Order: sequence, then structure tokens, then C-alpha cells
Amino acid sequence: MGRTERLFAIIDALRRHRRPVTAAELAAEQGVSVRTLYRDVQTLIGLGAPIEGEAGVGYVLRPGFFLPPLMFTAEELEALVLGARWVGAQVDESLACAAKNALAKIATVSPRELRENMDDTRLWPVVLDGANAVPVPALGLVRQAMRKERALALRYEDESNRITEREIWPVQLAYYEGKQIVGAWCCLRASFRHFRTDRIVSLALTERPYGKARRVLALEWFQAWERERG
Repeated sequence: MGRTERLFAIIDALRRHRRPVTAAELAAEQGVSVRTLYRDVQTLIGLGAPIEGEAGVGYVLRPGFFLPPLMFTAEELEALVLGARWVGAQVDESLACAAKNALAKIATVSPRELRENMDDTRLWPVVLDGANAVPVPALGLVRQAMRKERALALRYEDESNRITEREIWPVQLAYYEGKQIVGAWCCLRASFRHFRTDRIVSLALTERPYGKARRVLALEWFQAWERERG
């Protein structure tokens, strides 16, 4: 690995960690000595990278620092294009459109060689019956509710064709092949429940906030899911 490539690899490593990372950890990951790692970090700071460090604690990259798209490796680019193509084939219209726009923006600011690689990544997601998929408007509302942490008023039909009205706090949204599942805290049942989007009769975004931060709820949801699996 050349020095320039290693400098960008250090930035990527710091971005992956939310807490300080020691020079020894970074050096081991990059396959260099701690002394070399110190020099590399000082070089990055001199180039304007917002890296903060403290002896005995480690280094951390302040939020808001981005690398230009032309610095993507071949595998990173393939992952981005494959993921965007998969999202673009889903029934979530606004998210599909956003994925296509994101790829277009990356291509716009990229050199010709990178644009050619994006057009020919050789990787395509297989989405069965994608051409016949019907858009599901509820998906946009669920994502909006999670971003704003606002409750949804839901009318839902269960497998016995009974319709109930309830308020939910969505925490996760799973995109399966041919269906989507909303993981949410159900205020009616006072527990986590999973709702199929094809059984949603109606859905409305309210101004009522979640009873807890979505991040906290998501952790509790995951723990409950792990207990059920166990």
C-alpha cells in the first residue's frame, strides 16, 4: 500500500470509530510502525483533516469531514452501485429515486474513468417481479416518522381480517423480497410489534413525539428480538 492510499485508509479507519482510537491500534491495522503512524497523522492534520488526539487516549475524527467520490476504491464503488441498484428496484418510490440521484451526483463530480467503472460494475441485484412491483406509499411515511421521531396513527388488518386502530413508534424497517416489515413500539399493546405493509389499511403521521429516543427504542427492540430468537 502506497503512502497516499494509506493516508486515506487512516481517515476511513477513524471514520468507522466513534470513540478515540489509539495509535497502536491504527498502526496495527495499517501494517506500519507506531512512529510511522504518528507521522501520517501529522501529515493529515497539516492537510486540513480535523483529527484530534490526546496522549494515552487516542485519535478521533471530528464529524462533517468527507472525502471526494474520486477517492473510492474499486470495491467501494462496486458496493455503492450494487446497493443503489437494489434500492432503485424496490417499491419505495422516493427512496428508489434518491438512490438513482445519488449515483448521478457521484458520477457528475467523478473523472471519466470512474464514470465508466460505475456503468460497468458487472454486479446487478436480482429482484423477482421487480417490473410488476406496486409502489407502497406507507414506506415514505414510516421513514419520515423515524427521522422526525413522530408517532404514526395506524389502522391495521391482521391475519384474521380484524382491523384495529393504534399508535406506533417505528424503529426499524426491513425490506424483504416482495414485502416490507415495520418494527415498532405499539402503544396499544405496550410492546414491540411487527407490521406487514401490505396489511396497513391507513397510516398518518402525527405531531406526537416518541416516548423515548428512537436510538434507545432501537436498542430495546434488538434486545427483545434477540431474546425471542434465543
